[in-house]
Amino acid sequence: MPIGVPKTAFRIPGDEDASWVDLYNRLYRERLVFLGKEIDCEVANQVASLMVYLSLEDQTKDHYVFINSPGGWVTPGLAIYDTIQYVKADVQTISMGLAASVASFILAGGTPTKRMAFPHARVMIHQPASAFQEVYAVEVIMEAKEVARIRTNVTKIFAKITSKPLSTILVDMERDSFMSPEEAQAHGIVDLVTSENE
Repeated sequence: MPIGVPKTAFRIPGDEDASWVDLYNRLYRERLVFLGKEIDCEVANQVASLMVYLSLEDQTKDHYVFINSPGGWVTPGLAIYDTIQYVKADVQTISMGLAASVASFILAGGTPTKRMAFPHARVMIHQPASAFQEVYAVEVIMEAKEVARIRTNVTKIFAKITSKPLSTILVDMERDSFMSPEEAQAHGIVDLVTSENE
C-alpha cells in the first residue's frame, strides 16, 4: 500500500511556527533536485523551471542534481543540460543508481570539479537514436538528418567536456558503453567517486 510523499516540518525564515511540507519541497529549499525518471518534456520542464526559480531566488548557492535515470528523449535532456549551463550558480551533478543515455550527458554537464558518482552507480553513454514508426519515407529521411545533427552536436560537447578526442567519443558512443564510477571518472564524465565510508 503506498504511503504517499512523506512530510517534514519546515519553518520559513520570518515565520514563528513551522508548517508541514512534503519532503521534496523541503529538499528543494536546500537546492536538492532529483532526476529519477525517464526524461521526457514534462520532467525536463519541471527540472528546468525549478532550477531557474531557485537560481532567481539565490544565485550564490550551489544546486545539487541527483541522477538515477535510464535516460529518455534527447531534446528534453538537452533542455536540462542547457539550463545547467544557464543558471549562474554552480551545479553539482551526482550519479546514484544509473545515469544512462541523455542522463549521462546531464551528469557530465555539471560544473567541472563538482560532478560525482556514488560507489555503486553505473554510467552509460551511446549515440542518440530515433524510433521510426509508421511514418512516410520523406519523414524518415528528415528525422534521420535531425538525429545525425543532434548526434554531431552531442558528440562534440561530450568531447569538449571530457577532453577526449572526438574519435574516441565517436567509438564509445557507437554502442551502449556501460562504465563503473571509476571508469566514468577516467573518461572525464565525473570528477569524483565517493567512497562507501563518506
